[in-house]
Amino acid sequence: MLESVASIYAKYSKLFEYVEWVITLFFTAEYILRIVCVKKPLKYVLSFYGIIDLLSTLPKYISLFVPGAYALSTLRALRLLRVFRILKLGRYVGASNTLMVSLHKSRAKIAVFLFSVLILTIILGTMMYLIEGPKHGFTSIPKSIYWAIVTLTTVGYGDIAPATLLGQLIASLVMIMGYGIIAVPTGIIGAEISQNQQESHLNSEHCPTCMEDKHLENSNYCHKCGSRLNE
Repeated sequence: MLESVASIYAKYSKLFEYVEWVITLFFTAEYILRIVCVKKPLKYVLSFYGIIDLLSTLPKYISLFVPGAYALSTLRALRLLRVFRILKLGRYVGASNTLMVSLHKSRAKIAVFLFSVLILTIILGTMMYLIEGPKHGFTSIPKSIYWAIVTLTTVGYGDIAPATLLGQLIASLVMIMGYGIIAVPTGIIGAEISQNQQESHLNSEHCPTCMEDKHLENSNYCHKCGSRLNE
């Protein structure tokens, strides 16, 4: 099968070369038009997608002047990152906005959680390195940390496994712990989404007496002091 693919490529190599040039010229024209049309060209050029657009077109031109630069052609795969522009459509979907707001508000909690998990995996990896040792595949602390991450996330590739009784006991505890750890981010984001949904049904009007601003929607009286709203 590989020989057939190679023969097909050799047969149509010229055609593939022409197609490659057409695609390269298309991306080049788009890149230039974007620079011409946007209000702040430098901001686009230095942006993430601006750099991606540039790197996706340069290799073909460099190969004309620098012999042996064909290896740079792998950078052309960066064009596939353009598919992420579809995510920009998310701003027009109300549910996606709720999710993004919840993620933004809970970023501190998630960061603390991830940092705690990182410390836990370092400790567990170090322990397993001391217990099992190179004899059972735990040849270094980084590799043992890798085992801890794989086990804690319940992925379990099976390339490294403890052989001693104590190591297997710790591995069992890590696996059970993994189920609880996976549920933590879901709970954090879920609680934030629930709170945002509750706040969306609140009347933001301030009470003229106590200045309370979180009232139920369509409420006429302040829930804190009883004063009438909308006076």
